Amino acid sequence: MPNNETDKNTRRITLSTADRTVSHTLVVGLEVHCQLLTRSKLFCGCANRFNPDNPNVQTCPVCLGLPGSLPVMNRTAFELSLKTALALDCDIPRFTKWDRKQYYYPDLPKAYQISQYDLPFSIDGWLDVEVDPQTGEKTRVRLIRVHLEEDAGKNIHDQCGDSRVDLNRAGTPLLEIVAHPDIRSVQAARRFLEELKLLLMYLGVSDCNMQEGSLRCDANVNLHITGAGGKTVATPLVEVKNMNSFRNVELALEYEEQRQLEQWQESGLTIGQVSKQTRGWDAERGVTFAQRGKEEASDYRYFPDPDLVPVTVSEQQLDAIRANMCELPAARRERYREEHNLSAYDAAVIIDQGAVFSDYFETVAGGCRDGKLAANWLTQDVLRELNECRTDIAEFPIPADVLAGLLQYIAAGQITTRSAREVFTQLMADAAAGRCIDSGAIEGIIESRGLAVVADTARLGSIIEAVISRNQRIAADFRGGTQGAIGPLIGQVMGELKGADPRTVRKMLIEKLESPT
Repeated sequence: MPNNETDKNTRRITLSTADRTVSHTLVVGLEVHCQLLTRSKLFCGCANRFNPDNPNVQTCPVCLGLPGSLPVMNRTAFELSLKTALALDCDIPRFTKWDRKQYYYPDLPKAYQISQYDLPFSIDGWLDVEVDPQTGEKTRVRLIRVHLEEDAGKNIHDQCGDSRVDLNRAGTPLLEIVAHPDIRSVQAARRFLEELKLLLMYLGVSDCNMQEGSLRCDANVNLHITGAGGKTVATPLVEVKNMNSFRNVELALEYEEQRQLEQWQESGLTIGQVSKQTRGWDAERGVTFAQRGKEEASDYRYFPDPDLVPVTVSEQQLDAIRANMCELPAARRERYREEHNLSAYDAAVIIDQGAVFSDYFETVAGGCRDGKLAANWLTQDVLRELNECRTDIAEFPIPADVLAGLLQYIAAGQITTRSAREVFTQLMADAAAGRCIDSGAIEGIIESRGLAVVADTARLGSIIEAVISRNQRIAADFRGGTQGAIGPLIGQVMGELKGADPRTVRKMLIEKLESPT
């Protein structure tokens, strides 16, 4: 059993058919298919873009498999694949080849798929996954291989039972990432997919749009069941397909876990006694359903593609790719914790928003020289605005250097956080009205609204005395031990003197209330 299996992922059940208790562990191995961000397809010059409104227009003799057509490898697709494999710590053999995988579906016009079989371009990688962002707890999922192949077309079925085929997608460069069965919970499966998607997007190799099919996932699932005598058996292996969202992956695994448990209770069948089965996921009914017996490698009759030469990879080529790789999400998380003293949760929130958001954070943190302050504003105020406007950081109207300038005022004690939020709101309004947003705008808002911190303690003291005088009952409650009673007094003072520092106000109020009358 892999060393990342933990007791908390082992569940106990009682069989109604026998008076004994057993425990079971969910075992999941994921296969992820990722379409690469290239302008053209893998072996021809047809456009590689999502185009459901105009079916069968992005095709040519090569991707249609017409007689006499010859494929030519897309160099960019192969380089993007190498970049991904390096980021996943895979071993890169110096020699790889293309193979034909023989099978017939209506969306596969050649009746074979150009793929890789016994000599993939990368093997034996791994991905560390934070299963709990609150604590930073990690588990390692090992990878069997990462290989490159061409995608098939798409079958479209309507409610009347009619089916159509769109071959726009046929020949699109597709990266297949195959993981060992190291995952032991539904939650860990989702976190693996989220982390992998984030990595692919940071690398810029895919847009990972699951709704458009550029990121797809199959799951190999079974259970390890341990009886009262300590003997462990494995249930028959099932491959689940057709999951088009992370939530559907979770639901499908939860359903399959319960289904396999109940089936084992009834039949007692174990792995090897029946062949591996492929099941589809029906999101509307929330169930998996049998599709077919799973094909083995021999069923596909693999053989080297005679129209494509093998590919060799040099160390110089790998060095060039490494030199142009970005800082990966896991490394950024760790650096944010150390460099900016962020919690595991705050670092994860920022990193999970994507590379552009993280770059924005770094500019703000560097400008105001307070990473924690910058993180608080981005994870609260900025994200709130983005969610309300349903936009992303690339379209956020306040430039990073301007927000950094605003936070500098807070860090220097020149304005309060409350006043800074008033400035922030005005900047958003000015941007919506098309007015210029720069550092000068911040100073103008502070001056025009009198938001600068008031250093005149004599004036502040007179306002405090007036507030206490008008609120003798509240003052008496505080003197009587009701600590929360000071809140309304602070609010009234702040209302009369906008630039007052709430910490100074609180301190002076307490001193006044506790002083002998």
